[in-house]
Amino acid sequence: MTINITNDEADRLTRTFARIEGVGLTEAIVIAMREALARRRSRETPLQTATRLRAELGIELTEQARKPLDRSAYDRLSGED
Repeated sequence: MTINITNDEADRLTRTFARIEGVGLTEAIVIAMREALARRRSRETPLQTATRLRAELGIELTEQARKPLDRSAYDRLSGED
């Protein structure tokens, strides 16, 4: 299997990473992709961030706050009432 890098920046970054890690180009790509995928998989979702911040700041949601807003509320906010 081959990878054809036709982007100068991608080539430069891959070669720099390979040199720093002391590995070949293929292994450098494998390492970088594994690390990038692991970071993305462990990234907080917006809901998780909101939950964490509420816990850190001691904020509790009321039942009222948990209910979705009626469409008319959005219409009023946009000036379309």
